[in-house]
Amino acid sequence: MAGLPPDGLPVPADGSLPAASAARLGRAPFGVYVHVPFCVTRCGYCDFNTYTATELGPGASRESYAGTAISEIRLAARVLQGRAGPVQTVFFGGGTPTLLSPADLGSILAAIDAELGLAAGAEVTAEANPESVDERSLAALRAAGFTRMSFGMQSAVPGVLAVLDRAHQPGRPEQCARWARAAGFEQVSLDLIYGTPGETDSDWQLSLRRAIDAGPDHISAYSLIVEEGTRLAARIRRGELPEPDDDVLADRYLMADELLTAAGMSWYEVSNWAARDASACRHNLLYWTGGDWWGVGPGAHSHVGGTRWWNVRHPAAYAQRIAAGASPGQGREILTAGEQATEQIMLSTRLAAGCPVSVLSPAGMVAARQAAADGLASQEALDRGLVELTRPGRLLADAVIRGLTG
Repeated sequence: MAGLPPDGLPVPADGSLPAASAARLGRAPFGVYVHVPFCVTRCGYCDFNTYTATELGPGASRESYAGTAISEIRLAARVLQGRAGPVQTVFFGGGTPTLLSPADLGSILAAIDAELGLAAGAEVTAEANPESVDERSLAALRAAGFTRMSFGMQSAVPGVLAVLDRAHQPGRPEQCARWARAAGFEQVSLDLIYGTPGETDSDWQLSLRRAIDAGPDHISAYSLIVEEGTRLAARIRRGELPEPDDDVLADRYLMADELLTAAGMSWYEVSNWAARDASACRHNLLYWTGGDWWGVGPGAHSHVGGTRWWNVRHPAAYAQRIAAGASPGQGREILTAGEQATEQIMLSTRLAAGCPVSVLSPAGMVAARQAAADGLASQEALDRGLVELTRPGRLLADAVIRGLTG
């Protein structure tokens, strides 16, 4: 099945960390990810660990989920023993987190503060399907301590939304952005997808312009990836829909960068643009710059001090582990120094801030010079000790990164 993690090493029943990882607690910024695995319907392109009501089966429910997640937060507090530092960022993702009530989401956030300690000025994000919130619920989330909303807009074109099996009506994401701003949210983000079968250049331009006109602080634009095992993949395999074309995807990316830049937004990661430095998603930057985080919920991944682990995927199995007082961890891996260096190169190269050449091997340094000679990386930045992708380099980021890590 697509997206399944490796078996990994066993996770101790008490969730304890390897001694070397425990010794590194507090050295890196610390965040919390909360996975809410519920959706009303399954989008045809999605292979995330999500469940509709009919797929849950016995042993798990939306109504009991907040209490189960809070129990894992208490487990995290026992494992970390106050040594990870205050929580700088919290991100509620899914699934559709806002299928839980604002009261439930607020209770999970309050438990994170009580058990782990929120830093002053912590960024607290909730993802939302536009149809799952309204003025009242957004105001309640803001009152509960959430500071940032990320709405899944995907497209402004009904035909494109239909291919993606998205349920919201065109115009609803923009309305949600206005409601969030009125509720006092410090940051508002919209997510877009380009390259959907049947989407035209004019469709994509319309989606970009509608997103820009909504006045968000942040826009993410991702190329459609056809994941095996999804309904969209099956439709393409049967010939009902054309497969996304790489040249078209490249053109759509350039279109996005041009329009978003003209609107005063700057890219800070290959697929993300922000209106100002303070509008960049701090939680994602924590991932991309080697921070530590605890992932709460079924299928959630965590990383602390060079150890990565992942929870059991099904909500019922997750709830059973938690009820027994055991770690929900299914497996883990302890990263070597070489693996950690490779990940740093892979992630930092995608950032506008660039990858320091000090972490490159001799072969990687040769590749960096070649990327600059080919116009894929900035020669001026390389002279300053950084690999910074140019706009053409962003289109070929994966190929550049392969060279740097070779």
